[in-house]
Amino acid sequence: MDADLLRIPVGPGSLHVERYGHGGAPIVLVHGFGTCSFLWREVGPALAVANRTAFAIDLFGYGESDRPFDAQFGIAAQSDYLDHALTALRLSRATVVGIDLGGAVAMHLAFNRPERVERLVLINAIAFDDVPADDIKTMQRNTARFALRISRGVLGAAPLIRELLEQSVADKANMPDGLIARYLAPYVGDDGLNHLLALGRSVTDEDMLDADLGLIDCPTLIIWGDQDPFVSPKLGDTLADTIPGSRLVRLPGTGRLVPEEAPDTLANMILEFVGAAGMVRAE
Repeated sequence: MDADLLRIPVGPGSLHVERYGHGGAPIVLVHGFGTCSFLWREVGPALAVANRTAFAIDLFGYGESDRPFDAQFGIAAQSDYLDHALTALRLSRATVVGIDLGGAVAMHLAFNRPERVERLVLINAIAFDDVPADDIKTMQRNTARFALRISRGVLGAAPLIRELLEQSVADKANMPDGLIARYLAPYVGDDGLNHLLALGRSVTDEDMLDADLGLIDCPTLIIWGDQDPFVSPKLGDTLADTIPGSRLVRLPGTGRLVPEEAPDTLANMILEFVGAAGMVRAE
């Protein structure tokens, strides 16, 4: 199923949105650091077949969304942009699915604009002491070294993206060279690497200090690929203990990028959670 491609104004620029299906109850899909809406290319169509409308969003500054040099790209700003996008899409409420950094954005939105979030699905979402996660912390610590590599014309963002993506799956066969190249596309050249480093610098724990996750008041499903090397293995349990009434499901042998390694399983879990008929046949 091909997606409808949309440009959604959010203030300082526009977001790229890929819509699967039309007219069904909305499910908004929010990617994490180093990825983009392409991550949901198998999950979105599966949700649409089950009579839901899936909106895969490129966070501001990521993928094909705009990235003005003077814009804000942190968690709180992304939450505001997502709120504006829902308005532009004429969605008063939606199920919001967020992975990794996108999970933090989704939680920030659920706390600050609870009327927007009907249900919440968190996939290896960063929170608490794991904001930012170790992948971004490493990038932040080594920004000067990476900048020196830029000045010497050494490989650009490719080594950073490759390492990030290969460690985000349990089986490297699920992250072949062609797929890495697809995710690398927004960060080619010196400008691309500089922008990737700027996105990394924008992720700080300060944006989550005002979000009391214990006050999130919507049904919440926490999905956890247990081979995530970037966060504490106990983070999923901590989130489940903090968000009232939430449910934690672990996926053994799966990394952070669950949509890459287990898209059918993930789509079925989302559909079951939202009470949709028409489950996906897992291979």
